[in-house]
Amino acid sequence: MKKLLFLLLIIGLLSLAACGTEETQVLMDATMPSALRATSTQAPTRTETDSVPVEETSQTPTEIEPTAIPEAISIAAQNLQTPWEIVFLPDGRMLVTERPGTLTLLQANGVRIPIADVYERSESGLLGLALHPNYSENQWLYLYLTYEASGGMRNRVERYQFDGISLRERVVIIDQIPGAPNHDGGRIEFGPDGFLYITTGDAGSASFAQDVNSLAGKILRLSEDGSIPSDNPFGNAVYSYGHRNPQGLAWDEQGRLWSTEHGPSGLGSGYDELNLVEMGGNYGWPEIQGDQTREGMISPRLQSGGSETWAPGDLEIVDGIAYFVGLRGATLYSVPLDDIRPETLQRHFTDQFGRLRALRLGPDGLLYMGTSNRDGRGSVRDGDDKIFRIDPNQLP
Repeated sequence: MKKLLFLLLIIGLLSLAACGTEETQVLMDATMPSALRATSTQAPTRTETDSVPVEETSQTPTEIEPTAIPEAISIAAQNLQTPWEIVFLPDGRMLVTERPGTLTLLQANGVRIPIADVYERSESGLLGLALHPNYSENQWLYLYLTYEASGGMRNRVERYQFDGISLRERVVIIDQIPGAPNHDGGRIEFGPDGFLYITTGDAGSASFAQDVNSLAGKILRLSEDGSIPSDNPFGNAVYSYGHRNPQGLAWDEQGRLWSTEHGPSGLGSGYDELNLVEMGGNYGWPEIQGDQTREGMISPRLQSGGSETWAPGDLEIVDGIAYFVGLRGATLYSVPLDDIRPETLQRHFTDQFGRLRALRLGPDGLLYMGTSNRDGRGSVRDGDDKIFRIDPNQLP
């Protein structure tokens, strides 16, 4: 009888251990404000769009050796699945899009919401996220996602109301943006003029970028409901064109729009770009690259040249300094906007944390930077993917 009881006890313990390995947890640093902490996530919450839960692949949180992290940077969250975008709610809580198709709210007992129809393949999936400028009143949240259609892959922007637990009242803002496994753009931001700006890639067809009647290879500009602003330069959604794969958007203190853009890396050159974006401007792809010029086309303010590849992700501007992250470059870059030269470009944390895509200025004045090591191209490290908290004043 004692042997039987001992055997049953062992079986019970093994069952509990097996259950523990199935939990999906997102860990946030205990030094963060309580509104930003999260130690676990609930089961996926089905929305009114009848979303289908995605496969969970995150691991149990692991401790990070304090000595492995420089003083200027600390871990804010870990065990995410390819985080693409970070935003902060008015109360300080953090929302993250995970590219396989999950919108994740990082808080105690955090919420994970699967988004319907998301198709992840290579660079596509659930990408950009933006809050309406009057989010506190209307709770409007915007998502950029890739989906499969009868004619191939497409991208669209959707609007929802978010009550902190679920999404409801889905509205399609713009649809039929050409999609592909690569070059899907995906960044969405509200500008100081109150309009929604959307970056789109050329979807692997470079000629789309020069066609002002195509939605591919562009920066688009729309009203909150998807209508066309009356002063858009071509009478459609297009704000600027000739882009290959723009990934970052930010406005400086003068209200000027800047964008980071992927050059033709993998074709024997890098030629990634930091652009100052003008309404109606033609940024040259595929006709010019790097410092090349042509009448009627705008060259970048800074470019990586043919011997270096940034593969730039998101962009933030803080106190006149542009910060942007690099995927292949695996670096946080910074450059002063009043002195943009290759010599003034600074490189931080190169190769320390792997591929970097997401970047957001938090309400605490710190930068939040997300890795992208689980995107199929990176080397996965313990706790990946992570979001780091960075004090820009402590960067060298």
